[in-house]
Amino acid sequence: MIVAATHSPEETKALAAAVAELARAGDLVLLAGDLGAGKTAFAQGFGRALGVEESITSPTFTLHRRYRGRLLLDHLDVYRLEQLAEVIDIGLPELLDEGGVILVEWGDAIIPALPADYLQIRIRFGEGDDDRVFELTPVGSRWSGRRRALAAAVGRWVLDGGSGGEGAAPC
Repeated sequence: MIVAATHSPEETKALAAAVAELARAGDLVLLAGDLGAGKTAFAQGFGRALGVEESITSPTFTLHRRYRGRLLLDHLDVYRLEQLAEVIDIGLPELLDEGGVILVEWGDAIIPALPADYLQIRIRFGEGDDDRVFELTPVGSRWSGRRRALAAAVGRWVLDGGSGGEGAAPC
């Protein structure tokens, strides 16, 4: 696990952009955290780094929004799903086959319905109003293979002992 912190929405977007620079077609990124923790701000920074020019908003009521950039970005919000079976109804299996990047807000709620190959980003509130703590956990081979690059990309935000390098907590 890589642990990082930001102190403003702009920094959260910059951290997300650094992660997005490592994104590849077929990647799955899960965002987890309480309401207001910064999942949508993260999605906005992530999308901008992929070259998305239109406004990125939370798809809470539509469940899914698609954006075009250097990679196709499918942004899902599964907060309102009541059953895991509804993951199939929103077409997640098909989206995984289309070769874009899938970013799922509240993604931890549907882990049992997903392939075991994703990057989970848990966002927690920090001490100050705009402070956020990020726990980035690669699961499976796709993101685990980029673990060092991920640690380097978010290095300026990494908290002591959470760099993912030598002596850091294992994934």
